[in-house]
Amino acid sequence: MMEYFTTRKDDLVGWVRKFSLFPYPFVTACCGMEFMAVSSTLYDTDRFGAALPRFTPRQADLLMVVGTVSHKQAQVIKKIYDQMCEPKWVMAFGACATSGGFYRNYAVLQGVDKVIPVDIYVPGCPPRPESVIDAIMMLQDRIAGDRHPIFPGEQPNPPKV
Repeated sequence: MMEYFTTRKDDLVGWVRKFSLFPYPFVTACCGMEFMAVSSTLYDTDRFGAALPRFTPRQADLLMVVGTVSHKQAQVIKKIYDQMCEPKWVMAFGACATSGGFYRNYAVLQGVDKVIPVDIYVPGCPPRPESVIDAIMMLQDRIAGDRHPIFPGEQPNPPKV
């Protein structure tokens, strides 16, 4: 009987967390324009519970790394990530944040996942707002306990029996 209450409580907590994301945008480059578009009234991220960006990592639970990340910024991102409270999630927003984009040189980090763990990737240069909203919805499903792929559009793995 106790197991039933524990699993139901976990489902409830996952459902509540799903609709109360507090993003902390770390915007460094041109993808910031698309980030502003996603936050506008046309796409309305408020309906997903992810509208108000926080301006301190201690109040946020979703770190959105938006744009190109240099090696000098890598230690800053790591420090920001460490300041966030658990549970916390990371979204790599755009081709530069996911893989370095077309900057293949010594100064640019070839993906933010070299420094911090990434929960969901949004590819594109810049990604369309619809892709970002799709990624937010996938992340919400993962938070609630459903299995979902990491990349938007990728087929989920079947559950192992």
